[in-house]
Amino acid sequence: MLMVSLCGALAAAVCFGLSSVMQAVGMRGAGPVSEQDPKSLVRAWLTVPFLAGTGLDLLGFGFELVALRHLPLFLVQAAIASALAVTAVAAAVVMKERLGRAEKCAVAAVCVGLALLGVSAGPEGANRAHTDFYTALAACLVGLAVLGAGAGRLPGRWRTVTLGLCAGLCFGVLALAARTLPQLDPARLMREPATYLVAAASLIALVLWTMALAGGSVTTATAAMVIGETVLPAAVGVVVLGDEARPGWVPVAVGGFLLAVGGALALARFGELSKTPSDDAPAAPSVSLPGTG
Repeated sequence: MLMVSLCGALAAAVCFGLSSVMQAVGMRGAGPVSEQDPKSLVRAWLTVPFLAGTGLDLLGFGFELVALRHLPLFLVQAAIASALAVTAVAAAVVMKERLGRAEKCAVAAVCVGLALLGVSAGPEGANRAHTDFYTALAACLVGLAVLGAGAGRLPGRWRTVTLGLCAGLCFGVLALAARTLPQLDPARLMREPATYLVAAASLIALVLWTMALAGGSVTTATAAMVIGETVLPAAVGVVVLGDEARPGWVPVAVGGFLLAVGGALALARFGELSKTPSDDAPAAPSVSLPGTG
């Protein structure tokens, strides 16, 4: 099952990475798109590429759930962040985006980092949690929602960074809750607090992410989100849920995590794919990873 789950994590990253490119193609093919013109947004959302990208997002979340069942969070979250490498490569092929030497090195770093994580990760820790764990996650969600609402009043770059970080942390809460879901039996899921935490975290994360994209640099927001959705959830997985590396492989796991996340941060500009430098019309809202979500 470990190999199946590892394939699920990589498949989720591929789905999320390709979905960003497909959605960006749909946005560009729909003509001028503006947040102030709801009809233009709907027109873009209803294009075949955008709908295909949304389908890939849903498929990716399914693969992520498979991965979370049997892999430590530090590996799954690093793999999800690596979707930016998939986006970069796909953009170079489909959208003729130019990859510089530094970005090619970043893609290589992501690949090497994931390989190191794959060989060093031990089995997942606990897949059930005490009620206090869910209470703490719910409190974190409320706090992040309040912080995000306040961050909307911050000036410039601080607003974008704070909102992106809060959105990433919400995606991290989603992963932590999803990690403790039981077998995916609908009747049982309705009785699980983790189910409602997953739904609430998804909604709050998407609202905060939209706010972050609306008023600042997508590259900055994406970088902050990647940090939020990887570092703290990975730490909670180790400290609270008992995730661990194979005996003697901790330095390799740490190095792999830093390489994968660092490479993803270096590729953060690929969250901005839906912008076209030559357009005179207002820039379309950028399409980025869902969580990347």
